[in-house]
Amino acid sequence: MLQSINPFTGKVIRSWNGHTPDEIENTIDKAARAFRVWRDTGMDKRADRLRNLAYLLESGKHRLAVEMASEMGKPVAQGRSEIEKCAWVCRYYAENGSGIIAKKTRETDADKCYLCYQPLGVIFAIMPWNFPFWQFFRFAAPAVMAGNTFILKHSPNVTGCALSIQELFREAGFLDGLAGLILTPAEEVPEVSRRIITDERVKAVTLTGSGRAGEAVASEAGSAIKKCVLELGGSDPAIILEDADLKHAAAETAFSRLINTGQNCIASKRFIVVESVFEEFLELLTNEMEASRMGDPMDMEVDLGPMARYDLRDSIHRQVMESIELGAELIMGGSIPEHPGAFYPPAVLTGCRRGMPVFDEETFGPVAAVCSVKNEGEAVRLANDTPYGLGASVYTRDTRRGEKIALELNAGACFVNTFVRSDPRLPFGGIGLSGFGRELSRNGMLEFMNCKTVYIMNG
Repeated sequence: MLQSINPFTGKVIRSWNGHTPDEIENTIDKAARAFRVWRDTGMDKRADRLRNLAYLLESGKHRLAVEMASEMGKPVAQGRSEIEKCAWVCRYYAENGSGIIAKKTRETDADKCYLCYQPLGVIFAIMPWNFPFWQFFRFAAPAVMAGNTFILKHSPNVTGCALSIQELFREAGFLDGLAGLILTPAEEVPEVSRRIITDERVKAVTLTGSGRAGEAVASEAGSAIKKCVLELGGSDPAIILEDADLKHAAAETAFSRLINTGQNCIASKRFIVVESVFEEFLELLTNEMEASRMGDPMDMEVDLGPMARYDLRDSIHRQVMESIELGAELIMGGSIPEHPGAFYPPAVLTGCRRGMPVFDEETFGPVAAVCSVKNEGEAVRLANDTPYGLGASVYTRDTRRGEKIALELNAGACFVNTFVRSDPRLPFGGIGLSGFGRELSRNGMLEFMNCKTVYIMNG
């Protein structure tokens, strides 16, 4: 049984039965048959379907945002922005996909030689709850434009969103079976995922999720010699140098930390501040965090809704409490409200260091771990003192200095004087425990294609 529980009220919204083995078999078979037709469908027609999707997303953005708010607590205003971004990525690949995978001629000893790009087939997509539409569409738009089909296994707590995604593809005029969906209770996910990954009709897998899930998926895909892309979260550092515009840096990093109630893999999580400006920055950051409005996610003026589940709220609180026991100082927050809902007010801790959960682990909630360092060199060393490597940011008025530091940071993306974000025009992904492979841009489209060399000599 799958259930959607409203984290604001704690009440069950809807329930569904998981799919049977026969239903799963039928979904895989339909996706494989749809691929045989879709791979030969012209690029113009594929682009038209993606444009239809973009229109449906934009015209239904409030309804879809309300669905997210109901299932996982995202404030409606942020949900509307998420849907708009999904429409953007669909239009980006509708407009640019054909050029990305156009044949590339190569000058060799051959009479004719070129590279061409061909779709792999059915892709198994395992998606998380925190951005239930965006994290799916950033995979699906390039994959479908490339000629692939897919099977989606979404997080059980956002099943309503998953069903809406499938309906959007149907309304947009995509082939029956192209957008497969598997409903699986949490306790059955490992076995069902193993079955789908190892099925010979499934050619690759993509996962956005936890490190533990990434280990399992990479192991299964590796044993079957199948391509996989993993986006596994992070512990992103934000370096604040002594010459930074502190007011701007505090506003940017606080906003980053609080997006989606802190449940964001690329949020600023470890705030590394040069000691000469530490106190001033800390006061500005605390003021920004305190100014955020927490409440009913259906309220368009709310900045922070409840966390997606009560167990997630309890997990972030444990990380905060254990860090305090190890010597971190609590500046604000750190308590569970008495009123209903899976709420966790913004928290700021200082004195954070290696060995504390808020430094070592990914904190998936509105918690800022602030560290003081003597200088730039120590800041870079501390920023890189993590097994994660998704994103990083640095704040300085000297942009050449900022660019130099960005090149020294171990991450898939480094931003100077602004917070890390994803963009259809830019590759997205990490290194280390943050995973491997890239989504978005040209790189994301080519991940699930066969780059084929064609070499011809006249007979």
